[in-house]
Amino acid sequence: MNGPVDPGRGWFGEFGGRYVPEVLMGALDELERAWETHKEDRSFMDELDGLLREVVGRPTPMYEAERFSERVGTRVLLKREDLAHTGAHKINNTLGQVLLASRMGKRRIIAETGAGQHGVATATAAAYFGLPCVVYMGATDVRRQHLNVVRMEMLGARVIPVAAGSATLKDAINEALRDWVTNVEDTHYVIGSVVGPHPYPELVAELQSVIGREARAQVLQMCGRVPDEIVACVGGGSNAIGLFRPFYRDESVRLIGIEAGGSGPEGPHGASIGRGRPGVLHGARSMLLQDDEGLVAEAHSISAGLDYPGVGPEHSWLASSGRARYESATDREALDAFSVLAQTEGIIPALEPAHALAYPLRASYSGDEVIVIGLSGRGDKDVATVAEVRDE
Repeated sequence: MNGPVDPGRGWFGEFGGRYVPEVLMGALDELERAWETHKEDRSFMDELDGLLREVVGRPTPMYEAERFSERVGTRVLLKREDLAHTGAHKINNTLGQVLLASRMGKRRIIAETGAGQHGVATATAAAYFGLPCVVYMGATDVRRQHLNVVRMEMLGARVIPVAAGSATLKDAINEALRDWVTNVEDTHYVIGSVVGPHPYPELVAELQSVIGREARAQVLQMCGRVPDEIVACVGGGSNAIGLFRPFYRDESVRLIGIEAGGSGPEGPHGASIGRGRPGVLHGARSMLLQDDEGLVAEAHSISAGLDYPGVGPEHSWLASSGRARYESATDREALDAFSVLAQTEGIIPALEPAHALAYPLRASYSGDEVIVIGLSGRGDKDVATVAEVRDE
């Protein structure tokens, strides 16, 4: 499989596109032209590579999780995006986008955030380039991710709580889009995942594919072959697409995306692919959670970053084509996996990749497989949530 059908025009099979108000069409065209030009510009790419090396700390390690592997029953390697600057993969995308925005002459940066890691990464990139930054965040997430709110403010960003709707990521994106419509001439909206109208899903996927390029080279060096399976958590899905993309042509490699199973089969969840249906959300056609009347349903996950009723169109295409398989892990399974990794490897993961860690703990292996798991972020931000649940 060579990749998506026509991402250059914003389509991944039947998914993707550009469903936005007319006022944003010009800004999206401008962004598309700028990215197509600058990604072929050697000076731009050299500057971006330097930022990834000097600011982010790339390449991130591929870690041999020996004691966790014993629990799973086969060899498990962790791609350590938790060791990137700011503590998650989000910084790969934000530095690239803010660098691009600065080349485009944009003088103001806005973003949305759920778990807060994208907000922190955007605030970091804006501070590096000396640009003012506004971050929209659901009021529910402001409460449960207070540490990251403080970090964003320390970095000079203005954090605006959004109380509308479920007061989570979906509603933060709505407010960020309203801001962008009003200030489109001088403002760049740094979307944090492979969602939204074209060219964002393709732009973010390309910026995050550094994860998979590194991972593929590292596994080949460590094991002499590609892995049997790659597992990553999926909300909007940027860490997973970044890890999956460089392995598309390796047809022997199983790609496994893990969505938020929430409270279980009968309870609220965030499994947009597993239990959703096609629809349009935030400017693109993809799989999303809907009620009987076709309205967007509320998602639920103990992890703020997976608490989203949609998913990137490339993931919807991967699922429909059969190239990737999508399952879910419940809140309880994620909490259990969180504890297992902490106690076997001395690594406290974010609750988002804890969903990915849960999958091999329940799967069956022969013992000869090599499994790569995307450890997309560290768990500092989730310690209070885990402690609160543990003490109930």
